[in-house]
Amino acid sequence: MFDITYLYQNLNYIIKHISATEAYTIRHPVLRNDKPIESCIFDGDNLSSTFHLGVFIDKKLIGVCSFFKCNHQLLTEEFQYQLRGMAVLNTYQNKGLGNKILNYGETLLKEKNTNVIWCNAREKALNFYKKMGYEIIGEPFNIKDIGLHYVMWKKL
Repeated sequence: MFDITYLYQNLNYIIKHISATEAYTIRHPVLRNDKPIESCIFDGDNLSSTFHLGVFIDKKLIGVCSFFKCNHQLLTEEFQYQLRGMAVLNTYQNKGLGNKILNYGETLLKEKNTNVIWCNAREKALNFYKKMGYEIIGEPFNIKDIGLHYVMWKKL
């Protein structure tokens, strides 16, 4: 696989593959700030089918997303991946970097002949995912100590 470098909104950034451990450094302050860093470790983080992407500005990791080979029971397509742990540091949010890293991940999934991507989206992230072409399926649910979530999916 290859890494990509872009100039976007006057920000030089690069998207590249990272380790699960690197992903924790962004997941923690954005998604689990009031919890121990161990809460950022997800089952399957180190499986060979899982991959993690990071977006860097000036060699500083500022955003991450992880992709897990995992089917959701509400979706019938055979080849599915779950997006988990998507996070961009607060200072860099609303600059379009989240959609860039997610688009890159979706492109890689298409190359793996993945049919569907899905995620458990926090309520505050619904508009982001809707703009990215994701749709809600099923009923909202609560994740203990984190909050209300919706299953969202997109056909690739």
